[in-house]
Amino acid sequence: MSESPTPAINGVDVGKLLGTVAAITAAPGLADFRFRVETDWKNGGHSQTRIQGFHGADSEDTSRFAPFVLEGDEPPVLLGANAGPNAVEMVLTGLASCLAVGFAYNAAARGIRIEALNLRLEGEIDLHGFLGLSYTVRPGYRNIRVTCRLRSDATREQLLALSEHVQKTSPVLDIIRNPVPVAITIET
Repeated sequence: MSESPTPAINGVDVGKLLGTVAAITAAPGLADFRFRVETDWKNGGHSQTRIQGFHGADSEDTSRFAPFVLEGDEPPVLLGANAGPNAVEMVLTGLASCLAVGFAYNAAARGIRIEALNLRLEGEIDLHGFLGLSYTVRPGYRNIRVTCRLRSDATREQLLALSEHVQKTSPVLDIIRNPVPVAITIET
């Protein structure tokens, strides 16, 4: 008699998730990933970013037949034309997406079914730093608030434990909370 496949929870194939964890445990080098984006400035505050390939699990990924294209711009009050969200809004988007994946995957691994998940993020910036009017004011976010509305079959204690785990393991949250070395090279 064959084993029944592990059921999907929250749209996550739990068997594949556990298989990935087992594979990385057995061969830690599989965990090393290198993501890439390429951005071209268009005009004013408008830029266009293409995302396609990345390196991970010891090989170059070719699963994306065409690049994702993201437009970035500024709102008119910041001299843009609204061709897309601005960069700091995209940071919030990246954080929200990462947290959503973290909740869905980790809940599935714990057998928790999510009926609905909504994340609302809000960040505050003082433009004195960005505009170079003050070098004592950060140009980035002063704070970010995340409100998570979660409906599931879990108890409040299970959801709090899940949230704590998601916060400890979220790559984008880690990037925001901790300094990351960034090297900029100018090529002409």
